[in-house]
Amino acid sequence: MHTRNRTLDLTQGSILRRLLQVAAPLIGTQVLQMAYNLTDMFWLGLVGSDAVASVGTAGMYMWLSMAFLMMGRMGAEIGVSQQLGRGDMTEARAFSENALFLSMVTGTLFALFAVLFRHPLIGVFRIQEAHVAYEAALYLGIVAVGMPATFFSGAVTGIFNGAGASRVPFVTGGVGIVLNMVLTPLFIFHFDFGMAGAAWATVVAQTAVLVLNLMAIRTLTSVRPFPELRIFRKPDGARLRQIFRWTIPISTESAAFTLLSMIIARFVASFGADAIAVQRIGIQLESLSWLIAGGFSSALTAFAGQNYGSGRWDRIHRGARLSLYLMLFWGVVATVVPLVFGRQMFSLFVRDEAVIQEGVRFLWILSVCQIFMCLEFWATGLFRGMGKTIPPSVSTLIGNSLRVPLSYALSLTALGVAGLWWGIALGACLRGAILVTWYVGYARKLPRGEVVVEGSGST
Repeated sequence: MHTRNRTLDLTQGSILRRLLQVAAPLIGTQVLQMAYNLTDMFWLGLVGSDAVASVGTAGMYMWLSMAFLMMGRMGAEIGVSQQLGRGDMTEARAFSENALFLSMVTGTLFALFAVLFRHPLIGVFRIQEAHVAYEAALYLGIVAVGMPATFFSGAVTGIFNGAGASRVPFVTGGVGIVLNMVLTPLFIFHFDFGMAGAAWATVVAQTAVLVLNLMAIRTLTSVRPFPELRIFRKPDGARLRQIFRWTIPISTESAAFTLLSMIIARFVASFGADAIAVQRIGIQLESLSWLIAGGFSSALTAFAGQNYGSGRWDRIHRGARLSLYLMLFWGVVATVVPLVFGRQMFSLFVRDEAVIQEGVRFLWILSVCQIFMCLEFWATGLFRGMGKTIPPSVSTLIGNSLRVPLSYALSLTALGVAGLWWGIALGACLRGAILVTWYVGYARKLPRGEVVVEGSGST
């Protein structure tokens, strides 16, 4: 394999060191994102629990947008890592350019959809309080303005991650997160925008990240992985079809996950704005587990992709074993922390004792699935790096589909709203158990040692 400037060769050297070199910036980005989410909830909590409920409801559609953002990001991440593993810089650049094109199209279309249909979209949840529904629609309409920038930045992140240069999106994304943290209280309180101020702060920060990413991918020769990368190159049908083959299962998985979560959100809304606030804050606190595990999963995707492209099967197996231990350790930490500090964590964001007590119960119940979620991210990263995107999607669809009737049935018992929390937790346990079992069976059939891989690495 020829030497690659401004990229990290994950097919050589210490596996632990290489994984940590890629994972550390990714995890750092996720920690910053978590810090922003919690800070956002803190300021909104000062506005009132209704503001938290409004933003939480609109946030479901921001979550849904990730299903389409992942097409550009994962198309770049898989394509770049596999082609660099083969030593084919030209193909890696071509996949990058097509992923950027796809991100611009999908981001613009989703933004238009969210703006034009914001009121009926929020109406799906049948929120009892009319002012909460109105403010949720307002928030959704504002943040949609920044969606094209967010989608494009997602594809740029995929390019750098696939090349092993994850420090660049850490810096650009980190600047955006810090800017958002500074602007949110300024817009909410100083300019008296209220809840809408949080939305405008997000749009400004997303635009700033877009500018930084354009500089990184186009003009900063010291960091960009490819020279002469064209952002507006005419798309190539064959490469786009390959990206779709990789990413449609991922997008379907993400969209189904969000849509099924929306159904549960409707169940939650039937218990009132306080229950919505508990779920919104609780999910952000629970992100201690899955955001960091997700960052490590992306590092595994780049690692597995490059080694898959170069036929380094033994290295993939050893990396899988090592990363499994790391993920298990983090799962234990993410389980213990909410159990010990649940009340202190929730008390930072709300003052209502009833909401705090329900929030503590939410965290305690969700703690049972943290190890399973970490294992799910472990297997997902390995599967995706090898271009096998169907197994994670199938396991997610099964687990999330079953948690809807399970949550509803349990909520009708004496558990009440806690039945919804148990349904969410049990569904996550099922997802992790299915996918890990699937990967263990799949890994036993993989070659050992080094095998030259031909072709494009499609599913």
